[in-house]
Amino acid sequence: MRLRRRTARPDQEAVRTWAVCSALLDYPTEELLASLDDLAALVPGHPHLTPLLDHVRSTPLARLQQDYVATFDHTRKCALYLTYFAFGDTRRRGAALVQFKDAYRRGGVEWDDDLGELPDHLCAVLQFGATVDADIAWSLLLEHRAGVEMLRLALTGWRNDDGSTGSPWAPALLALCGTLPELAGDEADAVRRLVEQGPPAEEVGLSGYAADPALASGLASGPALISSATIPVGAPR
Repeated sequence: MRLRRRTARPDQEAVRTWAVCSALLDYPTEELLASLDDLAALVPGHPHLTPLLDHVRSTPLARLQQDYVATFDHTRKCALYLTYFAFGDTRRRGAALVQFKDAYRRGGVEWDDDLGELPDHLCAVLQFGATVDADIAWSLLLEHRAGVEMLRLALTGWRNDDGSTGSPWAPALLALCGTLPELAGDEADAVRRLVEQGPPAEEVGLSGYAADPALASGLASGPALISSATIPVGAPR
């Protein structure tokens, strides 16, 4: 997968990669297993995603779910929430979450709070980019690039029970980062700082972040390139 210059915009290859990453990084379900052939057809022979698709296909669902929870639900260094890396559980994170909702609205869709997910979930951003507005999703990914890279480092350095290194989900982050411009300058420095210091640690909770009376609960209609099973982006389905 070639790297792109800062001025590049996401092409169809990137959009297809985002679609598959969105599905594979979501909680494993029977729906995911049923869609594996369709996902594989979007990225035939992909050096990172094809092995991950094969792993999902060959692993019992219960084991996939157990490993997923152990990786993403119990370790903050593998958080799938992009604003967590920049703001931790601080008051500043609430404003950043509203900015994600605003970005989705600029694309013509609304975030559905009723499903209980936060709008900065990486799968949501990727699904939005694959089905609604790739340019807006690209901007969100670049704005939170340090967090994306931090997650990549955490997953590639994951220690498995058998002593091996590398989470089964690391290839999805390698594929995603392969669609983004090469890190340099301030972005590379930001990643180094995150690795050294971690996210801010002020524990204040996130109550009230969604107090945005302008938000409505509508959903657009129409076909999607791919849809996640659980991420509540109000995108075409």
